[in-house]
Amino acid sequence: MIPETTILYLFMAASLLSVLANRFHIPYTVALVLGGLVLETLHLFRAPVLTHDLVFALFLPGLIFESAYHLSSGALWRDRLAIFGLAVPGVLISIIVTAFMFLWSRQYLPDSSNVVMPVSVALVFGAAVAATDPISVVSIFRKLQAPARLTLIVESESLLNDGTAIVFFSLFLALAEGKTVSASALGIQFFAMVGGGALVGVVIGWLSSEIIKRVNDGMVEITITILAAYGSFLVAMQLDYSGVISTVVAGLICGNYGAKQGMTASVKMAVHTFWEYIGFALNSIIFLLVGFTIHLPDLLGIWPLILAAYVAATFARAAVIYGMSGLLSRTRARIPPAWNFVLVWGGIRGALSMVLALSLPHDFPHRSLLINLVFGVVLLTILIQGLSISPLARRVS
Repeated sequence: MIPETTILYLFMAASLLSVLANRFHIPYTVALVLGGLVLETLHLFRAPVLTHDLVFALFLPGLIFESAYHLSSGALWRDRLAIFGLAVPGVLISIIVTAFMFLWSRQYLPDSSNVVMPVSVALVFGAAVAATDPISVVSIFRKLQAPARLTLIVESESLLNDGTAIVFFSLFLALAEGKTVSASALGIQFFAMVGGGALVGVVIGWLSSEIIKRVNDGMVEITITILAAYGSFLVAMQLDYSGVISTVVAGLICGNYGAKQGMTASVKMAVHTFWEYIGFALNSIIFLLVGFTIHLPDLLGIWPLILAAYVAATFARAAVIYGMSGLLSRTRARIPPAWNFVLVWGGIRGALSMVLALSLPHDFPHRSLLINLVFGVVLLTILIQGLSISPLARRVS
C-alpha cells in the first residue's frame, strides 16, 4: 500500500515539474524523469519502486484503455497493414536484431565490459526493450499539429506492441530458462495468448457497451468504462491471455460503439474529460517513478554496454521502420519517406520495459546486468530522443 503522504508528494512534484516543463519548453515526460532522478538523489521522500504488480494492477490498464478509447476504429482499419506489421512481425524482428547486434558489438567494447551472454538471454533483453512508449511523442505531435495519420500510426503501434512485446518476452523467457519449446509451439502459444485476449476484450467491451446503452446516468457510465478497462485486463490475465490486447479491444469497442450508440453528448464529454485526466495522472506518476527507480551509479559502471545496447535497439527500430516502409511503398498503406526517421526517433522506451526487466526471476542468468541495461536504454531514449523529437515533428507538421 502506498502511503497517502507519498501520493500527495508525487502529485505535488508532478504539478511543479509540469509548470517547469512548460516554462523551459521541454517534453513533460522528460521533465518528470529528470525530476525523479533529482528527488531520488536528494532523498527528500521515499517513493514506491516500480514493480510488475504495481504497473499491471494500477497503471497499465488505465493507460491502455484511455488511448484505445479515443482511437478511431475506422482510421485504425485503414492503416491496418502498417500498424499491425509494425506491432507483430516488426516487434519480433526488432527483438532478434537487437539481441544479435548487441552480442556482435561486444567484440568492440573494452575487455572489462565484454560479458559473455547466451543468445537466449540476449533475446529476453531484446523483448524487454521492444515495446515503445510514445506518450511524450504523441503530445508533441498534437501540439505541433503533425499529420493525424502519423500520430495515429505511432499511438496505435505502441498500443499493440505493448501486448505483443509482453507475449514475446514471456515466450523467450521460457526458452532462456531451459524449457523445451519448439518453434511451432511458440507460434501456437503466441496466437493463443493474443487471440484469447482479443476475445475477452470483445466480450467485455460489448457487454459494457450494451449496459451503457441501457442506462442514462453519466456517473454510472463512467464507472462502467472503469470496470471495462480493469476488468478486461484482469480477466484476460487470470486466463493466461494478453491483458494488454484485451484492454485495447475493450477500449476500442467502448469508444467506437458504446460511446456513439449509448451516450448523450454531455456524457461523452464527461467520459472524455475523465479518461483524459486519468491518462494525465497515471502518466505523471509513472514517469516520475521511472526517475526514482533508476540509479545512475549502477548505470555509469557499465556505460559501454548500455551505449551498445542503446545503439542496437535504435538500429533494430530503424531496420523495422525502413523495412516495413519499403514493403508498403507500392500499396495504399504507403508510409511517406519523410516520416520514416520520425517513426524511428519516436521509438522511446518507458516504464513497461523496466517492469519486464524487474519481473525476471531472481535466479535468472545476468539478471542484474539485464535490469541495468534496460534501465539505461530507457533513460537514453527518453533524454536523447525525447529532447530532440520536437524539431523533427516540426519538419513534418
